[in-house]
Amino acid sequence: MNNLNSLSGKKILVAITGSIAAVKAPILVSRLIKAGVEVKCVMTKSASKLVSPLSLSTLSRNQCYQDKDQWDDSQTKPLHIALAEWAELIIVAPMSATSLSKFTCGNADGLLASILLASKSQIVIAAAMNTSMWENQSVKKNWNYLKTIEQVISLEPSKGLLACDRVGDGKMVSLDIIELASESAFIFNSENKFLTKDLKNIRFLVSAGPTVEDLDAARQLTNRSSGKMGVLIAQAAKLRGADVDLVHGPISVQEDLLEGLNTYPVRSSSEMGAKINDLQPYAQVIVMAAAVSDFKKISPSEQKISKEFFLQSIVDDLEMTSDLIKTQTAKRLENQIFLGFAAETGSDQEIIEKGENKRILKGCDLLMANPIDRDGQGFDKNFNSGFLLGPKKMVKNLSFSTKLSISHQLLDEIRNLKSKISINF
Repeated sequence: MNNLNSLSGKKILVAITGSIAAVKAPILVSRLIKAGVEVKCVMTKSASKLVSPLSLSTLSRNQCYQDKDQWDDSQTKPLHIALAEWAELIIVAPMSATSLSKFTCGNADGLLASILLASKSQIVIAAAMNTSMWENQSVKKNWNYLKTIEQVISLEPSKGLLACDRVGDGKMVSLDIIELASESAFIFNSENKFLTKDLKNIRFLVSAGPTVEDLDAARQLTNRSSGKMGVLIAQAAKLRGADVDLVHGPISVQEDLLEGLNTYPVRSSSEMGAKINDLQPYAQVIVMAAAVSDFKKISPSEQKISKEFFLQSIVDDLEMTSDLIKTQTAKRLENQIFLGFAAETGSDQEIIEKGENKRILKGCDLLMANPIDRDGQGFDKNFNSGFLLGPKKMVKNLSFSTKLSISHQLLDEIRNLKSKISINF
């Protein structure tokens, strides 16, 4: 991610174990340092054969600790205790099969193993290994147990080309996803709680980004939406255990931020509506965050229209697109929750009034009305704010914050609404 402001000033221990993905650790450390994080590193003996401890020390501006340092007689406190107490968050990236086994079995053999057992902070663990190792029943058993530990945010490996030239599951998730998980951990830690899988077994359907309507061979109708808000809602839900389908227009976010989601790229409003219609019956929560074009040309020209005739061709051949939210809420199944979005301008009161009118008209349970005429937020920005509107004239002010923080607040309200209407997820 380009914006990691919420991590600035935090103390993070980056732990590296013996997987070839360890070569990505210096990049992770460098990114965290640039974001203002205070970083310390610890590595296993196997990891030191893959990446230089000196490079990590240089990048982090702190000593890189190894097993040989654990019982240094100059220590006034056991090193594993000191580091466990110092770290506000621990990132293990990558986590090898060996280190996974030690942690899940309570084995304190080695500095890192001892730190993980002594820590009371949240731990982000990103596994990486050969596909056959990942699919081994013993490893799966350890990983499944790891996922039950409230303290741990577990990031399963993705599918890709591995160092052994095999294509399969085992590739460490992208650094963008590791950073999202870390930022999410601190969002929840501010309330003295861990990020947990409170959305487990819930299926989300999220729409994101703009749609594009062709006018002729050279021109099109679209808008300034980047798709960041919808993508981050999708990833936040996944981090909290949900299964997520993401239907998106031509978004302008890093491709790595789509990792782990079931993605369905579309272009036009009609394509988006058709795909959402296909997926809606399988979802318990539908988040309509896409900025759908309001108009489309009835008969787009396959040729470029000369500018002398272009305006007239638009006037004679333009129609409104379907209201996708209203169309889908009309087809809602029992106990489905709909969250809509409305990009607005004006004063706070004007935004609230226009948002509530749209919530009722479109049939949404919840609707976020967000201003797009204020500096540093809205379309194509990392920050947002607005008003979450809901049943019984509920108005909740979502103050200026990162879009990831806003995403988690919206998910909290979905959970609250679920309990009020007794939905059995």
